Amino acid sequence: MTFFTSEYESKLDAKGRLVLPARIKAQLPEGSHELVIRRGFEPCLILYPMVEFKKVFSKISGLNEFNEEYRRLQRNFLSGVVTVELDNNGRFLIPRNMLAYAQLEKEVMLVGMGNKVEVWNPAIYEKHLIQDPGELSKLAEKYLNE
Repeated sequence: MTFFTSEYESKLDAKGRLVLPARIKAQLPEGSHELVIRRGFEPCLILYPMVEFKKVFSKISGLNEFNEEYRRLQRNFLSGVVTVELDNNGRFLIPRNMLAYAQLEKEVMLVGMGNKVEVWNPAIYEKHLIQDPGELSKLAEKYLNE
């Protein structure tokens, strides 16, 4: 079972390649060398193992193509998707347009999110974190106390 958690600092090389941290790589499904990258809803990238992306794809592609709003969602969601393969060193190349979208430079932060991993510019990531423990507590009570 895929279960990504925690934060990992990493670096992009000069070509825009990223090495997956060992703990993330260890959570990939057995024999899985294919990852799917998509643009996040926030300015980050989302990495999925192929098996996990297929679940998301099934939901998106199953929407009624005759509904204009669904088509807009499908178009914008799926146009920002790329499949990449890990090389023997556990690296993969992030396309230039995706690096620009997420404002990724040399330093990156990888964040485990259960079935996927977010890739952030560390400064932008910090701005999206909840700084007030009280606010986090209220969100947890609201959504986890059901």
